[in-house]
Parts: sequence; structure tokens; C-alpha cells
Amino acid sequence: MINDRFYKRRYVLTAVITVVVVVYLVRLFSMQLLDDKYKDAADSNAFFHKTVYPPRGLIYDRNGELLVFNSPSYDIMVIQREMATNHFDTLDFCEHLHIDREEFNQRMEDMRNRRGYSRRTPQIFMSQLNSKDVADVREVIHKYPGVSIQNRTLRGYSYPYACHVLGSVGEVSQRDLERDSYYSMGDYSGRDGIEYTYEADLRGEKGVEVLLRDARGRIKGSYENGVYDKVATAGKDITLTLDINLQIVAERLLNGKIGSAVAIEPHSGEILALASNPGWDPSLLVGRQRSSNYSALSKDVNKPLMNRATQATYPPGSTFKTVQALVCLERGGITPHSCFACSGPGSKPIKCTHHHGSPVDLLNAIEQSCNPYFWQAFRNTLERDGYGSGNADFIRNYKLWREDVMSFGLGAKYDDSDLYSQKPGSIPTDKFYERYYGKTGWRALTIRSLSIGQGEILTTPLQMANMMAAIANEGYYITPHLNKADSMLARRHETSVSPKHFSVVKEGMCRVFEYGTGRWHKIDGVEMGGKTGTAQNPHGEDHSLFIGFAPKENPQIVVAVVVENAGFGATWAAPIASLMIEQYLFGEIKRSQVYDKMCNTSTNSNVAKRP
Repeated sequence: MINDRFYKRRYVLTAVITVVVVVYLVRLFSMQLLDDKYKDAADSNAFFHKTVYPPRGLIYDRNGELLVFNSPSYDIMVIQREMATNHFDTLDFCEHLHIDREEFNQRMEDMRNRRGYSRRTPQIFMSQLNSKDVADVREVIHKYPGVSIQNRTLRGYSYPYACHVLGSVGEVSQRDLERDSYYSMGDYSGRDGIEYTYEADLRGEKGVEVLLRDARGRIKGSYENGVYDKVATAGKDITLTLDINLQIVAERLLNGKIGSAVAIEPHSGEILALASNPGWDPSLLVGRQRSSNYSALSKDVNKPLMNRATQATYPPGSTFKTVQALVCLERGGITPHSCFACSGPGSKPIKCTHHHGSPVDLLNAIEQSCNPYFWQAFRNTLERDGYGSGNADFIRNYKLWREDVMSFGLGAKYDDSDLYSQKPGSIPTDKFYERYYGKTGWRALTIRSLSIGQGEILTTPLQMANMMAAIANEGYYITPHLNKADSMLARRHETSVSPKHFSVVKEGMCRVFEYGTGRWHKIDGVEMGGKTGTAQNPHGEDHSLFIGFAPKENPQIVVAVVVENAGFGATWAAPIASLMIEQYLFGEIKRSQVYDKMCNTSTNSNVAKRP
């Protein structure tokens, strides 16, 4: 045997070479067959994959009226690598787009600073152009290497109303890109309202056109006659529960005021109108002016972007006395025949704001909105078992009272609804008061403001309307919703109050229109019920509130109205609600003088009137 110390090293060298070759082959296999990155890079030189954007689904009202449609729009797309490597006449390009060189440079810089920018792939240079904007450049686009026109659509609106309900469409955020692979940089999606809630249905499915390039990167036409193309699928149309004519009336009645109005069909939970003022023409948030208009709206001190119908919270005031009566009846604090004394404004510890006879029974108390009556009913309910050791009996009864109140849909969001952005309101817990007064330091007298819908109770106008629906239905409500095709009848929520107690409360509400604070706003020939409210506001003038239903038998509509800083409920909220009911039941408003007065009278000089 040859004794060569280098002899055995040939095996090591052979092994090293073998490993290198294997690694190279594995890497080559991975690059060519498993990893699409290099294949895509090669394909990008030969093919151009043009995204075909689908039209968004249309939106209709409950009667088939078209609310939201699509209009053609165009994006100017550029591939900077192709612009840089070919003769590109920048000044001529700017002239056809009606921009100057400075704007061109700024747009190119902005494009390069976007996240996800690539010199090799199409980037948006200008977006949301109309046919007139692109007419000149379309004729000479062959002169500009790396430039293409991408077809898109923009939302159009049949009416300048319902902005908070419909929502808007805007460019996707980085979070959207990370959360949903459907989107690419520069795509659009619903940002709020129905457009956001039903984005997955409305957006449709993108298509792709595979186009062939020549050696210089110029588009030569369709590849293989479109065999590998994917057709775009239009988004699904949506029919809303909204009645656009009622919505228009509601928004016009709120003109010059800060507030909201909600109307619901009680037996189905379908929202007929959801108005918030101030608002805006939804077309303001479309196209190239969207950003500047949105900025102006966001800086408005009156907060028009806030949907007061679902996001603003108020003490329900005397409208809450309807629920208070039902809960006290259920818990045995009162009977329909219980009577309590009232000394008018001299009553203590809660004074009455009305002068009427005494003693007062339940029907009269609802009709006359007697504060002392509901205070006594509230105290009797909470104190019926005394206070017990460590306040235990009183706290137990308070918890039961709170559960009963919340069974009307108060104090929590409607999580099974399709409504965008709700506030839960508040029905305070026993723990809330214990933090301030200790376990034994609070009594019915301590929280007496709750008896008349003040204090720590907060509700949204939507919740007030839904509360009215539960009363109109005599013990249940269907989750309020906006999609007409999505029947919510299975989502029936029973209150914890027995149906036997509702008739007397509804009768009291009907007497409000016959003899009480609503008598000036009764609709001829219609039996209807309601309750006015004047909610104390620590930040200014009281709020004007109203809830109502009609007709008395088999109610078809319930309404809740809040007008901020406007004083008595009977002065502003009640006539607005009455006119909305008239519009829905008869399809027109015959009390034109009342209607004109409400539409043309402002309660807030800082709120601009809309035409």
C-alpha cells in the first residue's frame, strides 16, 4: 500500500464536491419549480398581468330605488423601469395630462415613497380620473413607454342623503393589505357604513388579462387569445331596509339642527330611516377631492362624521318613564291603580315640571309626565324587601331592576346587527355605585335621578327607537338591521317584562297625544302613542327628545328623535317624529306648514343648512 498522507484526502475532496453539486441542484430545482419569484421575474419581461377590477355591487332602498351606482374612472399607471430605459418625453406627457413638470416630479416622488413600491411593476401615478381627464393621453399613449390606463369605477349617488348609512369607499390601508390578500396597493374598499359592513359582498372578484410584451417591453396584445385570462365577477347588489323618501324627510326636518332621528318597523326590526345631522352629500367623499373634503369634515367642530344615531349617547329623560313603569309593574313596585301624591314644582325630593291634579295614577303619570310618581314607583321597587344586612336586599333588587331595563336593548351594543360603529350606552351597575359610596352607603334616594331617565343612564337614539319597538310589540324586539335580504326574525329578543303589563303603558302613551304634551302634533285619523322628554344637559341647553309609535293597533312604525340643545321635547322632537310617521303611513305630508317650519327653523346657528 502506498503510504501517502494526501491519498485519503481525495475522499474528503470528493465528498465536498458532491455536497456542493447536490446543494446547487437542490437550489436550482427550488428556484425553477418550487419558488415562483424567479419565474415571475422572467415572466414579467414577457408578460404583463393587467388587473381587471370588478364593478361594486349596487345598493337599493326597500322599494327598489337605486341609491348607489358606479361611474367609470381611470388610473394612470407607470412602470418606472420602462420609463427610464426608453426615450420618454416628460414635457409632452405632462401637457397631455394638463399638469406641470413640478407636479410630475412630486407625483413620482410620492409614488417612490409608497410602501410596496417597485420599479418593475405598474404603480399608480394619477388616480380616479374621469373620461375627460384621460381623453388626450389615451390618443397618444403609445408614445409613452411604461404608461398604461387602468379602468376603475367610482361610486355615484342618486340622492345627496343617507351618508352615514351608506358610508364611503377609499384607498386601502397597510393594515388592510396585511389582513386580506385580496387587496393590492392602490385598491379601494368600504371605509364605513354599509360599504364597510358588506365589503366582502360588494367588492366582487378581480379578473386578470395576460398581455404579451415585445423585447422592448411594449404591449403587443393578448396572450394566447385570452386563454389564461380570468374574467372579473361583479359585486353583489344589496337591498336595504331603508325607505329613501322617509330618510329624506328626516334629514330635511333636522336641517339647521344638531341631532338624529331613527325609524324602525317594529315587527321586523328593519330600520326605515337613520338620520344624523349635520351630515354631508356622500358624493363629497368620491374621487380626487375625497382627501381634502374628508379633512374638512373631520375638522368641523360640529362633528358631521359622527353618526349621532348610533354613536351619540344621551340621558333618555322622560322617554325612559315608559320602561320604568313596565319594570316597576313587573317587580311589584306598583300596580296599574297605584296612586301617588304630586305637589307640582314644590314636590320633593324630585320636583314635577307640570301642574296637574293629585293624587296621580299610572295612566295620568305617563300622560302628564309626573316626576314624583316615577320616583315613588322606583323607590318602592328597590325598597320592597327593605335593605337587609349589608344592603344585600336593596342591591339584589337593583340588579334585577337593571337586568329588566337592559332586556329592552339598553346599555349594550347590538352585536348581532349589521350596523356600523355603535356605542353601548350605559345602565350603571351596582359596582359602579359601590366605588363611590361603598357597599352600604347608597340608597334609592342616592340614585333617584335614574327614576326619570337622568343621572348615569345613557342611551343612543337607536336604542331609544328599539326600546319603543319592544313596547309596541308588547314584550320583544327584533335586532335592528339594514339589510333587507337578511331576515332577522330568528333574532328575537324577549324582554323580562310580562306581556300583560304593556297595554296600560301603551294606553298612557296614546293619552299623551290625546291630552298630554303631544296633543298638538297628533295626525288626524291616526291613533298613535308617544312620550316626550327633556333631558338635562350639563354642557348647555337641555336636549329635546321623543319616542312614538303608530298606529295604536298593530304598529307599523316606531320613531325616536333627539334634537340637541333645543329645550322641550314637545317643541322640536315631537313634531319631527309626527311628520315622519305621517310620511311613512301615507306617503306624503299634508301638514305642509308644520313641515316647512321644521325644515326652515334652526336651533343651532353654527350648523349650516343643506339645500
